[in-house]
Amino acid sequence: MKETVLQFGAGNFLRAFADTFIDEMNRDGKNAGRIVVVQSTGAERARALNERSGRYHVVVRGLEGGAPVDRVQEVGSIARALVASSEWPAVLEAAVSPDLRAVVSNTTEAGFVLEDSDSSWSVESCSAPLSFPAKLLAVLRARFDAGRSGLTILPCELIADNGERLRRLVAEQARRWGWEATPGLSAWLNTECEWVESLVDRIVSGKPAAHALLASDPLLTATEPYAFWAVADTPGTVWLDHPAIQRVADVAPYALRKVRILNGVHTGLVAYTRKTGRSDILLVRDAVADPRIGDWLRRLLFDEIVPTIADRVPDALAFAHQTLERFANPYLDHKLSDIALHHETKTGVRLVPTRDEFRARFGREPLRLNEVLP
Repeated sequence: MKETVLQFGAGNFLRAFADTFIDEMNRDGKNAGRIVVVQSTGAERARALNERSGRYHVVVRGLEGGAPVDRVQEVGSIARALVASSEWPAVLEAAVSPDLRAVVSNTTEAGFVLEDSDSSWSVESCSAPLSFPAKLLAVLRARFDAGRSGLTILPCELIADNGERLRRLVAEQARRWGWEATPGLSAWLNTECEWVESLVDRIVSGKPAAHALLASDPLLTATEPYAFWAVADTPGTVWLDHPAIQRVADVAPYALRKVRILNGVHTGLVAYTRKTGRSDILLVRDAVADPRIGDWLRRLLFDEIVPTIADRVPDALAFAHQTLERFANPYLDHKLSDIALHHETKTGVRLVPTRDEFRARFGREPLRLNEVLP
C-alpha cells in the first residue's frame, strides 16, 4: 500500500488515534494508505517500530453505552519510521513522493515555537532543523522544488486555530531564511497546501501496568473506547472517512464543548476535592463514584455548564452524559494530581468564563461554580 502520510511524532497518542483510524480505514477497504513516522526526539520508538515492521497493539478498555469494553487491536498502518537527527535525507525523500497527500503532527504545544538556532540552517544541509515548524517548512520546500502538489497539513496539537497558527509559524520561518523571495514558494504554501484546523479527543493512558502482550510488544499502549476527531472540511480531507472523524465547517464549537464540559468538569473536580479536604479521592473514577462528590459534579455539569453553552455547541447534553461515562472508566487510573497541574491557569480558561456567562444569561449566581471559584 502506498505511503500517503508523513507523521511528525511517534508517541502513544497518535498511535492510538490517527494511526489506528487509518489502519481501520484500510481494513474497511478505503485505501487510506500507510504512514511514514518521523521521530524528532530520540530514536527508541522508531527503532522499535522498524523492528516490528510498523506493527503494534492497542488495548481498548472502558465503558461504551454502559457496557464494559476490553479488546485488543493490532495496528499495521505504519510503513516505517525515520529518525530526524540521523536520517534527514530519507525524510526529504519521503516528502517528495508523488503518493504523499498529508502531514500529521502531534508535537505538543512546545512544538509550536521557532528556534533561533535554526537561523544558520540551509537547504543544502544533510541534518534536520531543530524546531518542528522549520522541519515542516524544509519538507514542504523540498516538495515544492521537486514540482510536486501541495499537501494537507493536519496538526493534532491541542492548540486553538492550530492549522492557521502552524501556517503563520512556517511563514515566519520562511521569512527568517529569506525564502519569501523564492519565486512561487509563498503562493504554493498558501494556496496549494491546506492548513487544516482540527480538534482531537481521546484519552490514551499509555502502556498498561499489566497485560499478556507486554512481554512481546514494547509498543503496547492503552486507550478508551471513545474517540473523536473534528476536522475542518476541505477538499484535502475527503479521504478521512472514519466513524470517529467528523469533517465540519467550523471546529470552534467542538473545541468550546470539550474545554467547558470535559476539561471544565475535570478542573471542577480538583477544585471541589481541595475545598472539601477530600485527600482520600485520588482518581477521577473514584470522585464520580463518591455519593457527595458525584452528586456535586452532576449538578455542576447539568445545572450550570450545559445550560450556559448548549445553544452554541453541538449535542451538549449527549456529550455531557458521554463525559460521565468516560470518567467512570474502571480501567483508567486518571489521577486528580495530574489534572491539578497549572490549576489556576486552567480555572481561568475552563470555569471562570462559564460562571460569568451564566450570570449574564440567567441573572442569578451559579452555586457550584461559586463554591470553587474565588
